[in-house]
Amino acid sequence: MGKMIINGKECEFTNERNILEVIRKNGFNVPTFCYRPDLTKDFGACRMCVVEIDGRMIQASCTTPPAEGMVVKTNTEKVRSIRKTILKLLLANHDRECTTCDKSGTCELQKYSEEYGITDADVKKFVQRKENLPVDNSAYTLVRDPNKCILCGACVRACEEHQGLSVLAFTNRGSKTVVQPMVDKDLAHSECIGCGQCAAVCPTGALTVKSYTEQVWDELMNPEKKVVVQFAPAVRVAIGEMFGIEPGENMTEKLNAALRALGFDLVFDTNFSADLTIMEEATEFLGRLNNGGKLPLFTSCCPGWVKFLELKHPDMLDHLSTCRSPQAMMGSIIREYIPQYYPEFKPENLVSVSIMPCTGKKAEARRDEFKRADGSYEIDYVLTTQEIARMIKSAGIDIKNIKPEKADSPFGKYTGAATIFGVSGGVAEAAARTAYEVVTGQELKDVVINDMRGTNRVKTVELDLNGTHLKVKIVNTIKEAEKCMREIKEGKADYQLLEVMACPGGCINGGGQPMSCNDSEIKEKRARGLYKDDETGELRKSHKNPDVQELYNKHLEAPNSHKAHELLHTTYSNKRKDCYISVGE
Repeated sequence: MGKMIINGKECEFTNERNILEVIRKNGFNVPTFCYRPDLTKDFGACRMCVVEIDGRMIQASCTTPPAEGMVVKTNTEKVRSIRKTILKLLLANHDRECTTCDKSGTCELQKYSEEYGITDADVKKFVQRKENLPVDNSAYTLVRDPNKCILCGACVRACEEHQGLSVLAFTNRGSKTVVQPMVDKDLAHSECIGCGQCAAVCPTGALTVKSYTEQVWDELMNPEKKVVVQFAPAVRVAIGEMFGIEPGENMTEKLNAALRALGFDLVFDTNFSADLTIMEEATEFLGRLNNGGKLPLFTSCCPGWVKFLELKHPDMLDHLSTCRSPQAMMGSIIREYIPQYYPEFKPENLVSVSIMPCTGKKAEARRDEFKRADGSYEIDYVLTTQEIARMIKSAGIDIKNIKPEKADSPFGKYTGAATIFGVSGGVAEAAARTAYEVVTGQELKDVVINDMRGTNRVKTVELDLNGTHLKVKIVNTIKEAEKCMREIKEGKADYQLLEVMACPGGCINGGGQPMSCNDSEIKEKRARGLYKDDETGELRKSHKNPDVQELYNKHLEAPNSHKAHELLHTTYSNKRKDCYISVGE
């Protein structure tokens, strides 16, 4: 512990890695573009966080460690002048069509320009951008607009530090410098797994979620169409943030009502198919365990993780569960059975929409494996939490005060086990609850497995299913998953189940969630919201869901049956040849 003076106030510091963190901890703030608390490297690229330090002149606060007796001023005339000059230079080289930018209202460049009173006349004193670079609109997941990039490097670091992929990099020199995929590829033909973590930390509109809201509006306005929607576990504890509600607040029933008010004809909960996933995946796991199948079994809910395996480790695909993700299972069930339950929903007029915290789900919905005989897809459109929140706002719906409503049947009920799918460790915990009762034939009274909880990136848990000993490894971020691949290939893995989520902390922190810049406090609040929903729910084990039991009794017979495999399972393939060409080639 030490003491320093900030703006005349004596402030303590302990283990803060830089004076920026000390400044913020003590009630002050300085603007930043490149600094992100969840990224380990103090980059110091944007220089917006400069402060004046007695005896040291001007320093970047994000790269300067705190020291005893240090005297810091965050708002001097010199500091303000430097920040304003930086903003003017950035804006002079920036596409300033703010009213039509997807990040308008959340753009940090826009925010600071307003706070510092930057005018168009100020910017025009500098040399303006002379050419517009092409916008990369090739991927299903993200849009990259280099004309809005301020070269802060946050996206480069997120891809490298979270995923270990380094898809994005600085290329060229001087005024020609851009951030783009390696070997001058577009996003669709790069090694991008679509996780969206680059867009989550981008302070401007240079990387944004690819939006399909206009297409969905067209479907909702078409009286000939019947539009069905599902939404994922993590959406319910994050969407409120876009309406000024505290992170972690469970908005399930208010969201049901808001979606109906938008015009969706049926509203279902992806939690239902999360319970269905556990029935299929737990059965598959126990089958492999008892019959000498390929282990460890990898969970298959995360599309970024699945694509990573197909790109980087196609030789490991036989470890991957054949279960579709909950989104894909629900899409298949809706197509197969909704016309039977609701005769007015004709297959040719049925539109299926899903709302996900994840940008990768947009690409998952366009997998060839989920294409129907007529060339269409089981899920027509995937919207993120951000997109559906904008639709609700534009429709004038007051989600804070709307009367709560239940989901539609027969695919609306869910258990607490399904809810915790949205956080790292949740899939494994839900599977363990069902596996225990299937293996032992006994009731599991204490369903909480605390060692599987928490947003830390690696967890290893040993379970005793009444004499059957299992070891489960849980990781989030692809960088940690890559370490597991090495362990397995080197024969050092002693676990039978591996859960992987690509986003830090799991789906609660997906690339389509309200921007949090990987703020650990927001992640924790979202996670607590899901765990609270589990704790307060009437049902907490997937196999106890009566709607799931009815689906098996009426249609699917049993988990892993022939019909279940047809609708709820899938196959994978080597994607390396399609997307990656090395520099040497």
